[in-house]
Amino acid sequence: MKHNVGSYDVGVRFTVGCVALFLGVYHESWWGLLGLFPWATAIFGFCPLYAVLHVDTTAVDQLHPH
Repeated sequence: MKHNVGSYDVGVRFTVGCVALFLGVYHESWWGLLGLFPWATAIFGFCPLYAVLHVDTTAVDQLHPH
């Protein structure tokens, strides 16, 4: 599985996923489980939707190395 999620994208996805999971737990709502998708894509560095749309944000990391 080739990585297609860049470092900035990973940070945003991880943050959004964690916030959604926290809000789901806080409000005792199953909607918080939607936070698992951005969280998992951040952890694995692969987004199935990006693969279908042929999007690759890792190219930005190669242009601006840290």
